Amino acid sequence: MVKGGRKMKMMLLLVLQIVVAVTAANVTYDHRALVIDGKRKILISGSIHYPRSTPEMWPDLIQKSKDGGLDVIETYVFWSGHEPEKNKYNFEGRYDLVKFVKLAAKAGLYVHLRIGPYVCAEWNYGGFPVWLHFVPGIKFRTDNEPFKAEMQRFTTKIVDLMKQEKLYASQGGPIILSQIENEYGNIDSAYGAAAKSYIKWSASMALSLDTGVPWNMCQQADAPDTMINTCNGFYCDQFTPNSKNKPKMWTENWSGWFLGFGDPSPYRPVEDLAFAVARFYQRGGTFQNYYMYHGGTNFDRTSGGPLISTSYDYDAPIDEYGLLRQSKWGHLRDLHKAIKLCEDSLIATEPTITSLGSNLEAAVYKTSGSCSAFLANVGTKSDATVTFNGQSYHLPAWSVSILPDCKNVAFNTAKINSATVSTAFARQSLKPDGGSSAELCSQWSYIKEPIGISKTDAFLKPGLLEQINTTADKSDYLWYSLRMDIKGDETFLDEGSKAVLHIESIGQVVYAFINGKLAGSGHGKQKITLDIPVDLVSGKNTIDLLSVTVGLANYGAFFDLVGAGVTGPVTLKSAKSGSSVDLASQQWTYQVGLKGEDTGLATGDSPEWVSKTPLPTKQPLVWYKTTFDAPSGSEPVAIDFTGTGKGIAWVNGQSIGRYWPTSIAGNNGCTDSCDYRGSYRANKCLKNCGKPSQTLYHVPRSWLKPSGNTLVLLEEMGGDPTQISFTTKQTGSSLCLMVSQSHPAPVDTWTSDSKISKKKRTRPVLSLHCPVSTQVISSIKFASFGTPKGTCGSFTHGHCNSSRSLSLVQKACIGLRSCNLEVSTRVFGEPCRGVVKSLAVEASCS
Repeated sequence: MVKGGRKMKMMLLLVLQIVVAVTAANVTYDHRALVIDGKRKILISGSIHYPRSTPEMWPDLIQKSKDGGLDVIETYVFWSGHEPEKNKYNFEGRYDLVKFVKLAAKAGLYVHLRIGPYVCAEWNYGGFPVWLHFVPGIKFRTDNEPFKAEMQRFTTKIVDLMKQEKLYASQGGPIILSQIENEYGNIDSAYGAAAKSYIKWSASMALSLDTGVPWNMCQQADAPDTMINTCNGFYCDQFTPNSKNKPKMWTENWSGWFLGFGDPSPYRPVEDLAFAVARFYQRGGTFQNYYMYHGGTNFDRTSGGPLISTSYDYDAPIDEYGLLRQSKWGHLRDLHKAIKLCEDSLIATEPTITSLGSNLEAAVYKTSGSCSAFLANVGTKSDATVTFNGQSYHLPAWSVSILPDCKNVAFNTAKINSATVSTAFARQSLKPDGGSSAELCSQWSYIKEPIGISKTDAFLKPGLLEQINTTADKSDYLWYSLRMDIKGDETFLDEGSKAVLHIESIGQVVYAFINGKLAGSGHGKQKITLDIPVDLVSGKNTIDLLSVTVGLANYGAFFDLVGAGVTGPVTLKSAKSGSSVDLASQQWTYQVGLKGEDTGLATGDSPEWVSKTPLPTKQPLVWYKTTFDAPSGSEPVAIDFTGTGKGIAWVNGQSIGRYWPTSIAGNNGCTDSCDYRGSYRANKCLKNCGKPSQTLYHVPRSWLKPSGNTLVLLEEMGGDPTQISFTTKQTGSSLCLMVSQSHPAPVDTWTSDSKISKKKRTRPVLSLHCPVSTQVISSIKFASFGTPKGTCGSFTHGHCNSSRSLSLVQKACIGLRSCNLEVSTRVFGEPCRGVVKSLAVEASCS
């Protein structure tokens, strides 16, 4: 029996070894592509940052990514979240990296793990833990032994963790690529000769960790031969790797841009984004990643900047709340399908690129058994008709047509076949009796945060201290306090005039209190200058300055040395005589953080909460607490903070981030519409000028209980919390789409072996599909086949319109969840000859 048991055990071990050998993948690369198990791959990737959503959201986000045509999930690794204190690690909750990677593998997707460990990412301090700043002798991101030792230690920690869980492709896992460093080539000149040796060391260190998969360095033109250098940007079609032995890869295709407090909202038209992607594959690219595919939320104090908003939506195909952004998601899905139809040709050969005229280009990938072509019009003004292989093709300006068989167009980047679907925030009642939010918010209690010094760990120092070196970023808040004795005959007490307190700070928010009362405040990204008239009294006076950070710098050479706080000068000047006193060099008392932070008010459990009326509102530095029931249903939840000033909020002890609805965007730069034609830049397409940068703040559903939830606010500026409301983000009921006779047929009518008749393939189709499974198309608000005008919600009839349009669409669609209508005169008749006609439809689902 013992011998038999040993034999059985040995057989089981052998079987396990065979299974591992079968599932493990050999990942290499050549001049064309990543090579997985001996086969080149066309890979489409998207960034999802695990801490910017919740573990409960991850499976849905990953599945929607796969449904959108992605092969790879790309994420940074966030050192500051994983090692908030040296040698004290966190891989739980939103930082459960192993779980996130395994979920991607479960969905059948690969992973690109960008370890960095510098990540930028609009993340606080670029992803570095602030304790790193205090390591003796350290200099970040250069040939510095203390820094290299810490960087190697953390990188090794992550690689070993991935190895222990067998997550590298060489072990049968999903990770096919890792990144070391990040966009260093953008700023390495500032570090001189030491930058060169640092990059060589980084590459050698990473390679020594023996992951069994390739490593890359983005934006690093001098990356060593062992590293694949890759491109980041809005366009990377002109990028060339630094070696003929490396593939052309794009690690960050910016799907939009991040939002800053005080800025309007940026967005990127999907026609331009699709154009950039198609151009990249047209010009020899084989790996492209959307940054971001889902942006998510900067929970806690993780937003960087400074002044980067709590929302990290990024105008991504999947929005901050996990809902599809249509038609962006759908148009890109169709693009991915069209590119994959060309895969056999793309991986087999180099493109032959020829000019078809001014700003017109053809790229052909041809082998003995396949042929694919990309036709591009890179002009920004005029559509064009080109002749290619003896056939005529219409190319809108700033567009690419994809021909998987070198004959028929499967996709054009400027011609959208995916409907626009509206989303909206709906205000919710949070009481079982249907009471209003106002009734909910009347149940507030409060605690006033002391003005000035209130903690026993306060300390005295002469002069003005820089904030980050003083707080180590343990809190956003630092008090500077000064006591002054003013004699009755001093000029600061001149009758009929006020003294002026002059303050200079390097950010990002300053409040000045004189004798316990708010006298003035200001904010700025890099410098704040305040001149505040103040009332002083004969005898003892207290000047309390509260300096507040809103995210530490995350980018640029020596960003780690960018300071914060009231660095001076600080002077007190007589408005009448002009004489002044230098306060900066005097003895100040300092307090790191607020008393309420130390006593745990964020959890709502303190016995100090006061429920007396009236509730103090529009006063600085007040903590507020209320309870609420979760909104019914499963839609994503947000709090509308309109009516409040600025602060931090917690739900059931979890920080939903900094709120600042009084931060208003400027009035310039926004347009009613944005022309996608022409090179995109971060400030090209803007909306919400003159409005708050962010009023709605995501509360993950998984953080809520059915009832008895606690909301705590630290209101630092002064507002009225009774005005806030809870909302749910709902997929709207309206569907809009306009498809012309010049559109290609839906890409789904193609198969990889091209066994679809040309006749069928050339018929465009307008497809409508209710996004919610329980809905059907209940009404057709507008339908016109002819020359309709306008956009979703404002369609109008043109000079020509088929009188049968509305009735035919109603008959084909009402009562169904989805419907398809061929866009042709065969269906709708001929309302006007000699023009290309379109079908525009606006429908409602219920």
